[in-house]
Amino acid sequence: MSQATLDVVGIGNAIVDVIAHADDDFIASNGLEKGAMTLIDADRAEELYGRMGPGIEMSGGSAGNTMAGIASLGGKGAYIGKVKDDQLGTVFRHDIRAVGVRFDSKPATEGAPTARCLILVTPDAQRTMNTYLGACVELGPDDIDADLIQSAQVTYLEGYLWDRPLAKEAFLKAARLAHAGDRKLSLTLSDSFCVNRHRAEFADLVDNHVDILFGNEHEIMALYQVDSFDEALAAVRGRCETAVLTRSEKGSVVVTERDVFEIPADPVDRLIDTTGAGDLFAAGFLHGYTHGRSLPDCARIAAISAAEVISHVGARPEVNLADLVARKLG
Repeated sequence: MSQATLDVVGIGNAIVDVIAHADDDFIASNGLEKGAMTLIDADRAEELYGRMGPGIEMSGGSAGNTMAGIASLGGKGAYIGKVKDDQLGTVFRHDIRAVGVRFDSKPATEGAPTARCLILVTPDAQRTMNTYLGACVELGPDDIDADLIQSAQVTYLEGYLWDRPLAKEAFLKAARLAHAGDRKLSLTLSDSFCVNRHRAEFADLVDNHVDILFGNEHEIMALYQVDSFDEALAAVRGRCETAVLTRSEKGSVVVTERDVFEIPADPVDRLIDTTGAGDLFAAGFLHGYTHGRSLPDCARIAAISAAEVISHVGARPEVNLADLVARKLG
C-alpha cells in the first residue's frame, strides 16, 4: 500500500451551527432536553429559530469541527459530507476550505436544504442541540471516495451518522475501504442519547470495525449498560485497539488491551461553552496519533485542544492550536 498523503479524513453530517445563549427557563418552556442532541424537522427548526435570541452562525457538525481542529494543529485532513447547493451550503464549503481542510463533496442540486443545528448555551456552559439534518440524510455510499479513504492514515466517523440508513451504508463502506488499505478506522460515540438509540449496533461496530474509539464516561456507560465508569472501562478494554474515554474536569483515560493511561484535563480559566469539546479532543488525539506521538502525549494534545475550544463560544478554535500545543508541550 502506498504511503498515506493525508492524516485524517472525517465523514459526518455537514451542518451550519446557530449558537445563542439561553437560560434554563427557556429550555424548559420550549420542551427541550437539556444537554442532548435532538433531531427536529423543518417546521420545528423554523419555530425554534424564531424564538432564539441573538447568536452566531458558523460551519459545524461534529466531524467537521474535528477536521478544523486537525488543520489548526498543522495536520493534513479531508472531509466528506453532504450539503445543498444553497446559501448555507456555500457558507459551509467556504468555511471548511478556508481553515485548510480538503472538501470535494459535490453539493446536491435538489432535495432538502443544507442542515443546521440550533445550539442553546446555558449559564453552566451546557449546550442543548436541536438539529435539522436536511441534506445530510442523503449522504450515502456513492459519496465515499475510495481513493480519498485509502490516502488517509485514519478515517474518522461520527456516531450521529448511524441515524440514517443511507449513511449507515456509507459508514460501512468507508470501514471496509480503510481496512482493505491497511488504514485505521475511528468512531466517536457522539452522545449518550445516540448510543441508546443504537446500542447493539454500536457494540458490534466496536468489536468488528473500530480501531480507535472515542466516548465520554456517560456514553461508554450507556454502551455497556453499567452503573460506573470503572465497569465501563473494564467492558471496553480489548474490544478495539484503543479506547479514549473523557471525563470532563477529571481528564481522560486511554485504554488498550495491555495499558491504561490517565491524563489530567488542561486547566481552563473560564468555562464558556462546551460545544465542540469532544470534537476538538478527538482532533488533538488523532493529530498526535498520526504523527507518531505516544498515547499519553496524544491525550495531552487532545486536552489542550479541548480546553481552548470551551474557553469561548463556538466549536472551532480561535487560536492556532499548533502554536498553543508547542508552547505547552514543546
